Order: sequence, then structure tokens, then C-alpha cells
Amino acid sequence: MDTLLALKPILSTLILPATSGLLAILALLVWAWRRSARAHSRLPVAVAGVTTLVLWLLSCQAVAIWLSLHLLPQVSPIHHEDLKRLQVQAIVVLGGGVENEALEYNGPTLSPDAMSRLLYGVHLSRNTQLPMAYTGGIGWAGQSRQTSEAEVAALALTRLGAPALRWQENQSRDTRENALLTAALLKNDSITRIALVTHAWHMPRSVRQFEAAGLQVTPAPMGYIRSDSSPLLQWLPSGKGLRDTGWVIREWLGLLLT
Repeated sequence: MDTLLALKPILSTLILPATSGLLAILALLVWAWRRSARAHSRLPVAVAGVTTLVLWLLSCQAVAIWLSLHLLPQVSPIHHEDLKRLQVQAIVVLGGGVENEALEYNGPTLSPDAMSRLLYGVHLSRNTQLPMAYTGGIGWAGQSRQTSEAEVAALALTRLGAPALRWQENQSRDTRENALLTAALLKNDSITRIALVTHAWHMPRSVRQFEAAGLQVTPAPMGYIRSDSSPLLQWLPSGKGLRDTGWVIREWLGLLLT
């Protein structure tokens, strides 16, 4: 019985669409290959097979972790005691998305990724007594009538009973504008040395943008791409694996183009 229960994570992963769908496509491609008698008719099947195999790999958490280690500059975690030693003046939390109509709140709330960033910012702020800023307006993909992300973050802190934000930057639409508008806001209060909170995979490009805006940046990364699953599960496709590889590839391309 215990053996069957131990297999439950593997069996459930095999049943879910990411793995079962790709397995079904591979089975159909093998069948089509065997039915193709002529070499030229097998080329489309071969291309489709390679594409499916690549999609399988990009959906694996093990590949996402490998890509994050080899495509992106690595950023080490920081301890809150280091922020005072480095004379950091403020903590800046970078926005990560809004759920504009969360049913459970009957209104907007931060996305899970944005909330993770905010909670880590609160952790650092409480342990250092440093003021906190949140930067995030309405992204390019957002709707004009929705609430800005910085305002939603302030609302989330009220719900948690956490200290209020010192600064809210609510006009930016992307990381570049996050940096420019936040820098202008902080410099009005003579703040130039910040700790920047965002996901580890997003940190290299974010630091580049905030330093270009004239701030001295201490990276305070969180949300590393990693896995506690068994090695076998890390090589089975999942929605999370595909999402993580997508993040890494997007950031890698962003670093090449900026």
C-alpha cells in the first residue's frame, strides 16, 4: 500500500494534460512514421516529433533549473543584516502582476508572484526598520480601468495588518518605467541606495535598469527556480516547468536586447 501511495505523484503527473497530452502526440507520431512508406513523406512527421520532444524538455522542471543556471547571471540571496552594513536607505519591491477581479476579495488582489515579492519586502522591512516602496502601475497588457498594482499592494498590506508603504509608484508599465519613475520618486527624498526585491530570475535585468536610472542597487532576490520534487518528477512535463522555462528564456532575451 505504501508503495502505491509513493507512486501517486508520478501517476498523477502522467495523467495531467502536460504529460499525457505530449505522450499521446508522441504515440501518434510513431504510428504516422510507421505508416509513412516514403522518405519524403516522413519529413513532416520527423519535424513534428522533434518539436514535440523539445516541448517536452522545455516543460520539465529539471530543464528550467538548468537553463536558469546557465543562461542567467546568478544572484546570491542576502541577509537582512547586510542591508544596514551596505547603508541601504529603502527597500523597493518590484511589481509582479494583479488579479483585477478576485472573487474571494470581491475586487483586486496581487498575483501570487507579486504577493511573494511583497511578503519578502515586508520581511526585510520589519527586520531592518527600513521604509518600503512598491513600484507597479497598469502593465501594457492590463485594462485601462483597472486599479494600479501599487494601490493593490497597499490594500494587501492593510488586509495583512502590515506597515504601510512609504512610496507608491503607480504609473509604470514595464521594468524600464519601474526604474525611471521609482528613481525620480525616491530622489525627491534624497534616497539613492536601495535594496531591490524581485524574483531571482528577474533580478539581473532589473538591476541593470535601476542602476541605469541612477540608483545604487543591492539585489534582494527571492523565488529562485528550484524544485523539491524527486529527480524523476523533475523530468516529467508540467505547467510549472513550462512557465519557468518561459520566464528564463524571456529574461535571457531581455538581457541580450537591453
